[in-house]
Amino acid sequence: MKISQEETPLFSALKNYVHTNVLPFHVPGHKQGRGVPEFTSFVGPNVMGIDLTCMEDLDNICNPRGAIRQAEELAAAAWGADHAHFLVNGTTSGIQAMIMSVCSPGDEIILPRNAHKSATGGLILSGARPVYIEPDIDDYFGIAMGVSVERVTQALQQHPQAKAVFVINPTYYGVASPLADIVRLAHAYGAAVIVDEAHGAHLHFHAELPASASQAGADLIATSVHKLAGSMTQSSLLLVNEGRVDPKKVKAVLNLTQSTSPSYVLLASLDVARKQMALRGREMVDKAVDLARWVRSQLAEVPGLVLLDEAILNDSGCFGFDPTKIVANFRELGLSGHEVERLMRNHFRVQAELSDLYNALYLITIGDDHEMVETLEQGLKAIAAERERFNVVKYPAYLPSLPEQVLSPKEAFYSETRLVPLAEAEGEVSAEMIMAYPPGIPLICPGERLSREVIDYIEILRGERLSLQGTEDPTVTNVKVVKRYPALIRPRIDLAQIS
Repeated sequence: MKISQEETPLFSALKNYVHTNVLPFHVPGHKQGRGVPEFTSFVGPNVMGIDLTCMEDLDNICNPRGAIRQAEELAAAAWGADHAHFLVNGTTSGIQAMIMSVCSPGDEIILPRNAHKSATGGLILSGARPVYIEPDIDDYFGIAMGVSVERVTQALQQHPQAKAVFVINPTYYGVASPLADIVRLAHAYGAAVIVDEAHGAHLHFHAELPASASQAGADLIATSVHKLAGSMTQSSLLLVNEGRVDPKKVKAVLNLTQSTSPSYVLLASLDVARKQMALRGREMVDKAVDLARWVRSQLAEVPGLVLLDEAILNDSGCFGFDPTKIVANFRELGLSGHEVERLMRNHFRVQAELSDLYNALYLITIGDDHEMVETLEQGLKAIAAERERFNVVKYPAYLPSLPEQVLSPKEAFYSETRLVPLAEAEGEVSAEMIMAYPPGIPLICPGERLSREVIDYIEILRGERLSLQGTEDPTVTNVKVVKRYPALIRPRIDLAQIS
């Protein structure tokens, strides 16, 4: 039976279960909210009523044949893919499944160094060896951008046996690489293209935004529907296009890691969000784009405030830009992004998506209206107006150089380790990740040698009270290093003596 995008097969099946007044002698034990009245009174009986488990009329995510399968088929059609899988462990699980689907232990995969920490998890789980490529760097904003065709070409020429090329579309800050060209290039070498589209679920529905990974011809795509397309947090899609990957293997990998007790509340939200985007996506994203452009126009002439915009576009790694990502830089006013985030939250009740040493990022989405974005605009203007000094740069804008890779992430992760103070770890081979979250891009990965440059940068982030994660030590005062690799500290050259 053919179904249309107007339908919600899974959500409808859940509502039908509730309406038939079935007595639930099955898990979950709260029995549609009866067992936890305080929580139910707050979130509502409908949410608790559809928090159910696998049964014939509600299907099974491990081997979907009914409502879930129908909902996934509709999602594949909406996002322009051959197949779609619902994910209830976020795009993290999708990224790890993509890497595990195309790489066996020892295989090489080409990926940008600014990939999310979930990619490192995928490397550890698969045993793949990373071939890191440097993205473009914007020195003013101090952020990594997209990757160029030239750098992907160099990596493929040096590693022609690489199984896949991993691309971020777009980055957390809204920058898109020349994805279609990278896809053509990788396919010519016989490599699959897998895409982290966590911040691009809306791209497919608006022609003025950068092309979606499906439109660019990618093979596997993990996309966070919950971030920018309306579903609930932790719900995502893994999109599969046939030709260079085996859809059955992708499903087998998912069944290794995906919960056998998925949240039907999250699954239902994916079903409804898909319907909404399929039927009204262009209209809704168009409104978000218009609101973002209004905000940008209002902030364009504010002294000391600089926005990331289309001026960054070039023929290298900055091929496209998503204007709904409002990246505000206050470095000329001597403010860090983290300070701006706190000021906006404390004085205007506006919460940023993320902040770093230089920038604060605010997302305009399908859920915003003019009153909301006006509050954002007024708050940023007020903060800038209170600053009297200009060109007071608090930190030099730089990102640490690419660390030396000594071991694969898996080898380092499973090595015998010892704990050393981070301040004294120069030259050691790290056995764990260190990153600021968000955005969750590792500054050091397992198997990489810790440089003084990386350590100093981490200390700056700590001084700004950014949320650092990845180490077993929650304070990031100590770091686990590989025991069998003693510290290698290269002698420093005294330039004054040479001259």
